[in-house]
Amino acid sequence: MTKLLNRQLANQPVTIFTLMSELARKHDAINLGQGFPDTEGPQDMAQLAADALLDGRNQYAPLTGLPELRTAVADASARFQNIPVDAESEVVVTSGATEALAASFLALIEPGDEVVLMEPLYDTYLPVVRQLGGIARLVRLEAPDWALPREALKNAFGPRTKAIVLNTPMNPTGKVFTAEELAFIAELMRQHDTYAICDEVYEHLVFGVPHLSLMALPDMRERCIRIGSAGKSFSFTGWKVGYVTAPAPLAAVVAKAHQNLVFATAPNLQRAVAFGLNKDTAYFTQLAQEMDTKRQILSAGLARVGFGVLPCQGSYFVMADITPLANGLDDMAFSRLLTEQAGVTTIPASAFYDAQSGTPPRNLIRFAFCKREEVLIEAVARLEQWKSRQS
Repeated sequence: MTKLLNRQLANQPVTIFTLMSELARKHDAINLGQGFPDTEGPQDMAQLAADALLDGRNQYAPLTGLPELRTAVADASARFQNIPVDAESEVVVTSGATEALAASFLALIEPGDEVVLMEPLYDTYLPVVRQLGGIARLVRLEAPDWALPREALKNAFGPRTKAIVLNTPMNPTGKVFTAEELAFIAELMRQHDTYAICDEVYEHLVFGVPHLSLMALPDMRERCIRIGSAGKSFSFTGWKVGYVTAPAPLAAVVAKAHQNLVFATAPNLQRAVAFGLNKDTAYFTQLAQEMDTKRQILSAGLARVGFGVLPCQGSYFVMADITPLANGLDDMAFSRLLTEQAGVTTIPASAFYDAQSGTPPRNLIRFAFCKREEVLIEAVARLEQWKSRQS
């Protein structure tokens, strides 16, 4: 065949996650690259999902989701963020937060629309924006504190800006945006009459700081699409159940996009997630506390090895500066070396930057700490042994 395939898709390289995971398998390394837990989520949810397969409700769920899950999402929004939501018209259940993002982009973006994105950024955003004909306006946050670059962000907005993508808690940095930063973003949105796609999948995984939703700010209720993830909130990443909360006119268009992508999500899993969202607040508090303990174990261990450990306020990830240990190697070469020589796999942070927006930092790598404590302790021990061999 001589006719070209979709060039944007065909030209996308194999993801860094695939490359590093293959390298980890080859060298029998502890994989702290990909962000998924190595333990199961709540047993009562798993049992409910299993039982729900056997009670005769396995046909298509309603397009926007089972009523009990939409109600649970609305109740959780009110409980945790004081955002009132109409379960009937303002919630759409999706097959994971990745599909929620795709449906949200589809609902908003037409060719020529500008979308403001912040680097380092989750790797799904940029390809989808560009596939839809959107024009990315990239704003770079800088280590170590990842403070909002207000002047650069202000300059990124213009008359063609359709939306900003806001990820808080942020992957890969672990940053949680402050109330002042959110207020600044909200004011730019008012001035330029734009929307926000709010990726809040780590909303329950914050450490010592509150998670604040942009949607809860004045005048933002009608401008925001808020995305949540059962995978992250209940450690069931393989279930792929996400949910969109948006004002009814926006939610209706997101639902049309969802209809063209997958139409409906597995009903037994929806029922289990509804049960999970209705859990006592103590569950979510404990989830964050347990993850924070893991963060502290890994961060302290990395510091002992000699990494420059950056602050982390939320998510599954901590970033580390390799400069004291890398002997001039960049992040990609050093990540490969750690896998091959230390038996620990990470992700080079340059993978979270767009090649077209300037040279990315080459001194940072991302570690996932959403693993069992004994795995993290063993990973640190391997790194310490590797370092001892270097001296």
